[in-house]
Amino acid sequence: MLCQECEKKPATLHFTKIVNGEKTEFHICEACARERGEGIPGTANGFSIHSLLSGLLDFEQANAMNGIGANAQQQLRCDNCGLTYTQFSKMGRFGCSNCYVQFGNKLDPILKRVHGNTTHVGKIPKRAGEQIQARREIEALRRDLQTRIEQEDFEDAAQIRDRIRELERNSADAKERHG
Repeated sequence: MLCQECEKKPATLHFTKIVNGEKTEFHICEACARERGEGIPGTANGFSIHSLLSGLLDFEQANAMNGIGANAQQQLRCDNCGLTYTQFSKMGRFGCSNCYVQFGNKLDPILKRVHGNTTHVGKIPKRAGEQIQARREIEALRRDLQTRIEQEDFEDAAQIRDRIRELERNSADAKERHG
């Protein structure tokens, strides 16, 4: 998608503004965003993704510093590359793949705040889509089944159990056909 302002560079910033209940979407490049004076509150230069991530991490860090465990957070360090959590919060990127594991428990709250969830539920590839959809439906039905059993609603639980078995059979049949 090209920038809506200059129509030359790729749009790297996508905004949705809601003013007085009216929704407006902007798709612009970083240069045009700076020219327009659009900014993300709390960032020094307005539009650095690293600054945005760093701001989120600093927000979490400030909250942690006010409470117990501030020293432990300052000492948190990747065993593989030696990157500290403080360095990560300033740079906005990891030093190696092990950082994801090392800082994992700190990432969930950030991801939840940014994306609204910690589980990816985006688009599904068409080739694997049926199997993924079936797996998700089975997982949801199993949770529902457990709830029905706890509520001693055995008739509905039996129907749900039968639906799970049907989906599992269909999924197994599809696997045999495709591979």
